[in-house]
Amino acid sequence: LAVPAAYVQMPSSGDSTVGYLDIRNNGTADQLVSVRTSVGGTVQLRAPVRPGASPIVFHTVPDIPVAANAMTQLVPDSYHLLITGAGPLRDGKDITLTLTFARSGPITILALVTNPESGGSSYFLN
Repeated sequence: LAVPAAYVQMPSSGDSTVGYLDIRNNGTADQLVSVRTSVGGTVQLRAPVRPGASPIVFHTVPDIPVAANAMTQLVPDSYHLLITGAGPLRDGKDITLTLTFARSGPITILALVTNPESGGSSYFLN
């Protein structure tokens, strides 16, 4: 498994932020089962209750499926990370995310902190 793109957004208000990333899987199917950050807090795996429905309502899920030999994207309107209670996040700085997969185990990556309100990325692709 490889993660070629990852970022978290600075919270606009309150105590939560979101994380988006791409997961490239060149092997068998797997599941993302948990995530930890270098800035503390709790990370929930989120998914839409009814994909394609409007308005989009999200709920916490126990895992995010990662298809075999494919790219899985955690994006604003689909699967993503919800980070609560984390330490300070600064625009343009990196934080570390440790992703734990059911089969592949843990992978540690860097995620860029962005601020969409000041022109930072709202989502990007490599």
